[in-house]
Amino acid sequence: MKSKENELSNRLFNFAVKAIKFLRKLPESTEFKVIRYQLSKSSTSSGANYEEAQAASSTADFIYKVEIAYREMRESNYWLRIIQSTTNSRDEEFANELKTLLNESKELKLILASIIIKAKSNRKS
Repeated sequence: MKSKENELSNRLFNFAVKAIKFLRKLPESTEFKVIRYQLSKSSTSSGANYEEAQAASSTADFIYKVEIAYREMRESNYWLRIIQSTTNSRDEEFANELKTLLNESKELKLILASIIIKAKSNRKS
């Protein structure tokens, strides 16, 4: 089980790093300043909360922290979709990075949701 936990931790960490690097490529307009700030917060918070969950003091605490990680990943996906809908990039590298981040955020949401469902189910057993 530990290797799966480490794999997810690594994916969440890598997602945050890739998101931060991607944000540097956004236009310097006022709107994107807000989006840059929000996405940097949510993308890093998801991994940080999952890390905290690994040292949870109880099952309820674990579930709570993973739920926060899940909500933050949902928010990250939202900001990425805003970027996708508001940029008209002809830059293929930019478009590919955005697509990769969107796909990864969707996968991470599903994984985190699955962990929550399983933990809640195990708690009731």
